[in-house]
Amino acid sequence: MAKALIIGAGPAGLMAAEVISEAGHAVTVAEAMPSVGRKFLMAGKSGLNLTKVEPEFATAYGVMPASMQKAIADFGPDEVVDWATSLGQEVFVGSTGRVFPTVMKASPLLRAWMARLADWGVVVKTRWRAVAINDRSVTFDTPDGPHTERADVVILAMGGSSWRRLGSDGAWAEWLPVPKTVFKPANMGFEIDWSPHMAPHFAKPVKGTRLTAGAVSSRGEWVISSRGIEGGGVYAVSAAMREGAPLVVDLCPDLSVDEVAKRLAVPQGKASLSTHLRKRLGLDPVKVAVLNEFGRPFADNLAALIKCLPIRHRGPRPMDEAISTAGGVCFEALDDH
Repeated sequence: MAKALIIGAGPAGLMAAEVISEAGHAVTVAEAMPSVGRKFLMAGKSGLNLTKVEPEFATAYGVMPASMQKAIADFGPDEVVDWATSLGQEVFVGSTGRVFPTVMKASPLLRAWMARLADWGVVVKTRWRAVAINDRSVTFDTPDGPHTERADVVILAMGGSSWRRLGSDGAWAEWLPVPKTVFKPANMGFEIDWSPHMAPHFAKPVKGTRLTAGAVSSRGEWVISSRGIEGGGVYAVSAAMREGAPLVVDLCPDLSVDEVAKRLAVPQGKASLSTHLRKRLGLDPVKVAVLNEFGRPFADNLAALIKCLPIRHRGPRPMDEAISTAGGVCFEALDDH
């Protein structure tokens, strides 16, 4: 029996603990925070999107090294669903293909997961912050003072560099003398200086649109916030936006531009433009507000704007607010083990 030491008790660390302990080895998980899965629980407050069921699931990752392709092939959407249900958590598939626990919470899943790991003998040490690594010996700051732990294998699962208060600060990257890239925000919101007329729409969702940035498109829901835009639909195109691709929104993705123009050509009469847009195209007040914010003056291109509305923003929100981050250790620094 080998001894494994896993540093970090988020989903990656806990999954490593599950696989290794199931294989019959001794596992200790060291977590710097007072409890495990803190970011996992935070994600669950908005429903806990576990995975996404779609024929070309891997294409969302863009160009990948072979090791990443194999990881997704070995543990893709079907395997994630099977894993969740094996912990007694039923799931459902939303309209966009995203998979959620039926209870729409992370805590029941995490409790069941920790119970399984305990049954398999996994030892979890909280408030153990790793401060140095020397080969397979790791020194921790613990409530009882410095402690050095040695293992046959050490696994780093300390997350990226977002939501520092939940435990992931990216400081570990400085320990490793291997090729690295800087951390960048991923799955993040974008800053917009809204006009005053947008204030009544803060915190409201925008549904039934298509967002496109570069070669990436998303039909996901997104949200107007006081600071800009965020939510699943935006996160799906955020990497392309981060690299400079402009964002455009199709407010009527199920209609052609010619059909939009045809419907708008019906005489407006005494109705306001907002009423006309609602009756002829089904645009709700939030969509109309976004159209007014970025589409004025309409001139003769209203149909074209509705189908391809440019969204002006000031760039990503701060990295510490990002759902996740890109960067860290390069794949070139890894071998098959």
